[in-house]
Amino acid sequence: MTTALAPPVRMRKAAVAALGLLAISTGALESVVAPTLPLLQRELDMSPAEGALLNIVLAITGTLVTPFAGKLGDRYGGKRVLIRLMAVVSVGGLVSASAPSLPVLLLGQILQGAMVGALPLSFIVVRKHLPAGDSKAAIGLVSGMFVGGSMVGLLSAGPVAEAFSRHWMFAVPTFAVIGFTLLVNRLMPSDPPGRSDDAGIDWPGLLLLSGILVTLMLVFALAPEAGSQPLVFVALLVVLAALVAGWTAVERRASAPMVDLRMLTRPLIWKSCVVTFVICLGTAMGVYLVPQLLDMSGDGYGFGFDATEIGLVLLPGAVAAMLAGPLGGIGERRFGSRAVVTTAAVLMAAALLTLSVAHSEVWQITVGKALIALASGLCVTAMVTSIASSVDEGDTGIATSLVLVTRVLGSAVGGMLGGALLTAKTSSGSEIPAESAFTTGFLIAGAVAVLSLLVVRTMSKGTKE
Repeated sequence: MTTALAPPVRMRKAAVAALGLLAISTGALESVVAPTLPLLQRELDMSPAEGALLNIVLAITGTLVTPFAGKLGDRYGGKRVLIRLMAVVSVGGLVSASAPSLPVLLLGQILQGAMVGALPLSFIVVRKHLPAGDSKAAIGLVSGMFVGGSMVGLLSAGPVAEAFSRHWMFAVPTFAVIGFTLLVNRLMPSDPPGRSDDAGIDWPGLLLLSGILVTLMLVFALAPEAGSQPLVFVALLVVLAALVAGWTAVERRASAPMVDLRMLTRPLIWKSCVVTFVICLGTAMGVYLVPQLLDMSGDGYGFGFDATEIGLVLLPGAVAAMLAGPLGGIGERRFGSRAVVTTAAVLMAAALLTLSVAHSEVWQITVGKALIALASGLCVTAMVTSIASSVDEGDTGIATSLVLVTRVLGSAVGGMLGGALLTAKTSSGSEIPAESAFTTGFLIAGAVAVLSLLVVRTMSKGTKE
């Protein structure tokens, strides 16, 4: 005989509100680095390449955590895993707040990356405790509040860092995260653990992919100085190749691989991954180079803005990113994924190529950054939506995880390439990169976006393959 499971306890409005407040605080904590990156580079004596690493390490950690968050939630209970992940985020925020040096700050950002996996897990918990209509409204509320929190972080990080110190711009949102995590723990009903997955978790795949990303970042960080340390650079390339080969072998043999590489043989999947990589490369290049350009005071270029002013210039881009998700979903349903991705690639290419020749006015930077954010959101939303609706239901998680991993690889390459360009174009004894570094970075990313149109035009309009 089978025992009927009791219906889940309905979540009260207070618990949903607590989740929303937690989303605001995590969004604020996640976004404080972008407008203050030049300030952090000066205070911690970072090179441009090290600044690029700091700018992307949180997203990399989040991408590694996210594929396993759902599995752990199913196995041990969604609320239980969510609270523990937010505890890791809180520790990361405190480490970042007290960091005396770059290595410690990087450790804090790595721990904070758990928030990327915690937020989708909160959506799963909401769906377990609310009817379909109410759960959609709650998910929309929490998503909107996270984006709103990102805007709060962009606007408040600069003033807090300048009025008090860089330590407090991490500490204030971290204290909020701790408080609202305790509130969620108190108000959210518990959900029972699910049935264990006999296939287990692909820990070897996770470790090898982590090694690939770390080694790839080291390669880009060392690239500007490769001539002075050729043996070290070559050794890193050999290690990178070995890790890629090992990860490929592990994923092909794993019973429940982190990333099912066999899916890449499908035209829809590999084309989506190529386009996502290119768009995210351009996005990361813009996200890194724009604050650096706003901070610079070079001969005839740069603006010499402080962290507060940089946050204000970046704000329209955050608004564009918030609008991109709904617009991308609507566009994919009405016009098909190819039309949306084509629009995104054209916007990305136009913005980056224009910035390569026109970056002497604040409005040019503001509009260019907003278009880059809009294009990125449109593309990723259309790709995920198209894949989710075009593959078999049982393959949805595997296929979308490929796009997720490709997204972080594109972001890592774009950010580190931008840092390597600035490092290579900075004269000995100077701390100001040549203007050609920015021109070259925007030009390379724009040209790659143009080339992506060759792949986009071969994609289906959105029909199942």
